[in-house]
Amino acid sequence: MRLANPVFIVAVFFSTSPLFGQAKPATPVAVAAPSNAATPPQPPPVSAPAIAAASQILQPSLAAVQQTLASLKVERWKRGSVRDEASADINSIQQDMQQHMPPLLQDADGAPGTLSKTLPLARHVDALYDVLLRVVEASRMAAPDDQAGQLRDALANLGKARLALDDSMETAAGFQEKQLVDLRVTVQKQAAFKCPAPPPAPECPKAPVKKPVRKKPATPAAGAPQGATPQKTPANGAQPQKAAAPANGMTQKPSAAKPNTATPQKPAPQN
Repeated sequence: MRLANPVFIVAVFFSTSPLFGQAKPATPVAVAAPSNAATPPQPPPVSAPAIAAASQILQPSLAAVQQTLASLKVERWKRGSVRDEASADINSIQQDMQQHMPPLLQDADGAPGTLSKTLPLARHVDALYDVLLRVVEASRMAAPDDQAGQLRDALANLGKARLALDDSMETAAGFQEKQLVDLRVTVQKQAAFKCPAPPPAPECPKAPVKKPVRKKPATPAAGAPQGATPQKTPANGAQPQKAAAPANGMTQKPSAAKPNTATPQKPAPQN
């Protein structure tokens, strides 16, 4: 059994020993993975581009448009249908910037770089730009020069902000598309990756097989006839006694019992 790292043992001893204050939990030590371990391909790290919030891009130009429309004096314009249409468009823009624009800006700021939240705002800004453009064209014919100049400046600022918002959306779309392509390539590589087979486990040494011990047969005593069956000696050491032979040297045979051939007597008659 291999011993653990001595530095780790000393660190655990100092952190848990009562001689060095209250016991503290040992700090986990990161164990480096073996260098020869096969790992599936990982996607390359991609740094996200810096995308400004929608309100940061549009808020200065929207504030300038709102301030310019509030300072207009439409009664000084030339009377006619041009002034009436421009007055209706100005009221529509002001109402739209107060009711519909704030929620769209809030949704886009909550998820910067998300096209599903930024695209509705961009469409609304494009519609607002088109209405303001009609007001600017009407001011060239009916408004004083100073008011027409203010409207042109506000329109130019809103156009720049609209282009900046489109650029940010394009950057976010390009980054998301690159992420999707990298993820698809990584998935394909992981699907084609085959983990190498692990090395076979080392075989445990087998225990040596014990050979059976064969007992040698007992050798007969010297002078004993071959083929004679050895007699067992009693436990007390006494020699076994042999049966006594008859005196005349003849072997007695057991007499066969003769059957009783006597005739049974008849009972005497009774008087």
